[in-house]
Amino acid sequence: MPHYHIWTIGCQMNKADSERIAGYLEQMGYQPSPKAEEAEIIVLNSCVVRQSAEDRVINRLNSLKSLKSGKILALTGCIVDSRVDGLRHRFPHVDLFFAPQAFFELVRFLEDRGLAPKGLDSGLVTLRPKPSAFVTIIQGCNNFCSYCIVPYRRGRERSRPVAEVVCEVEELARRGVKEVILLGQNVDSYGHDLPEMHTLADLLVELNQIDGLVRIRFLTSHPKDMSQRLIEAMAQLEKVCEHLSLPLQAGDDDILRAMRRGYTVQQYRQLVGRIRHALPYLAMSSDVIVGFPGESEGQFGKTYDLLRELRFDTVHVACYSPRPGTIAARKLRDEVPAEEKIRRRKKIEMLQEGIATEINRKLLSQTVEVLVEGRKKGKWWGRTRTDKLVFFEDEADRMGQLVEVKLEKTSPWSLQGGLAR
Repeated sequence: MPHYHIWTIGCQMNKADSERIAGYLEQMGYQPSPKAEEAEIIVLNSCVVRQSAEDRVINRLNSLKSLKSGKILALTGCIVDSRVDGLRHRFPHVDLFFAPQAFFELVRFLEDRGLAPKGLDSGLVTLRPKPSAFVTIIQGCNNFCSYCIVPYRRGRERSRPVAEVVCEVEELARRGVKEVILLGQNVDSYGHDLPEMHTLADLLVELNQIDGLVRIRFLTSHPKDMSQRLIEAMAQLEKVCEHLSLPLQAGDDDILRAMRRGYTVQQYRQLVGRIRHALPYLAMSSDVIVGFPGESEGQFGKTYDLLRELRFDTVHVACYSPRPGTIAARKLRDEVPAEEKIRRRKKIEMLQEGIATEINRKLLSQTVEVLVEGRKKGKWWGRTRTDKLVFFEDEADRMGQLVEVKLEKTSPWSLQGGLAR
């Protein structure tokens, strides 16, 4: 039986796309292989949000040249834009370039070469059921933050109809999925382009009624689009988890303005206050960019102080890297030295490690509900409703179950315990 291998880097939307590609390939009779060398079809799902990610993609592409004989190599993800000729020139050993979400270009390519049966169903295609599943509800982004390449690669916002999303989630629940994670580059703006003008809050209300589904998450949110109605829906709907990703990016108004983020520090601070008032047990994560063009030590200090004040459960911090074609790359000089960016990143990472240590320590001896998603190094692992990673030991098969775990050990990154008896 022929095999496929998918290499994925980047955001959860890329992971969701890779799962969908794998579903199509398995429907065509291919089986997964953990090694590219053993696969007839290799798909690379790329990311170019940062230079480091793009470098990894290029290195991986180059490393596959020696494996090319007799194999099909396809490239997708955000490295693929409308200028495919340039990619073909740089990577002549790649057989197919297809844009994000353009899954059927791969299907047609394989059908035309007699490598797959014709007439593949283009409807819901999923792999073997998992406890948690990604569901993309909106593609693209209209914000054009000055540092971000995504709108240029994934286009303007396009929402899927509510009925279509509900139908997919109902089918996933029927197949045993207990949690769905709704995805979008800016998930809060879902529905504004639909004729019915539905919102994310409306969609959450519909999904909350689906039998068999026990948890709903969504990401990533944009602070300027986080409505009070959405906050209230999160507080009122029992299946919506107490976890929210709300990227900050910077703690200085001038930097936020240069980033074209559309809010001030005070507006962000007030939003966090409203959210925590409505959802006192909410866990929050955020994203920060350090070393943005023109960021002084004092401006970085404001970001550091704001993070110390707001005390997020998780902070993803990245060094700014210019992305060709973005507003920042065209108009601003990347003048903060690389070593200074790294120093700032490490300083925030150390701060956040301490904050997460203190937050998670308060959970010691508590009993938490965990949705078990897998097994690693002899232990079951899963996540709480607040997205905390939990490990526990048990001889029974707990895959896909909701279990109660009493926490016996905490750290900044994960929790450990045993089944509550």
